Amino acid sequence: MGHTRKTEEAPEKQLWEQLDKVRAGMLGIEGSHSHMQPMAHQADKDGGARLWFFTSRTSDLFRELSGGAHAHFCVTGKDQDYHACLMGDLHENRDRGKIEEYWNDHVAAWWPTKNDPDIALLEFDLLDAAIWASTRNPIRYAWEIQKAKNSEKEPDLGARAHLDFTAPKGSPARKDVDKSH
Repeated sequence: MGHTRKTEEAPEKQLWEQLDKVRAGMLGIEGSHSHMQPMAHQADKDGGARLWFFTSRTSDLFRELSGGAHAHFCVTGKDQDYHACLMGDLHENRDRGKIEEYWNDHVAAWWPTKNDPDIALLEFDLLDAAIWASTRNPIRYAWEIQKAKNSEKEPDLGARAHLDFTAPKGSPARKDVDKSH
């Protein structure tokens, strides 16, 4: 099944699959004057729609967080044919059990010990996500571009979906798909 079909039929499942494949994305605080920054995420789809990030307490991101903030996290698929922008509430989580749960070799490369006072674990509770997926088929791409050149219709190269993580799982309000893109 191609990216566009998954976006139309199972966008939430597709999002979690893509988050498992992509090592990092760009995280930024809404209204901040700082740039978004690359951050490695750890997905928690079973414990609720949330992502986890380790960061330094001295980082610009952490300093601007000040107790909690609305944030965006953007990811691009490895083949450049999948894009998602996730929005939610970002705050520090001081639960030592969560640090233990999400600690791995990548995190250990930055901090030699889990007890380093500079470590901050950020919890990103997802509110919604916008997803764009495009065709991977080069023949379809060329056909749609050529067809659009000879008409007033835009090329049909992909699909767009919106996920509302505040709606109950499985409810029709949870996903909205736009097949016109």
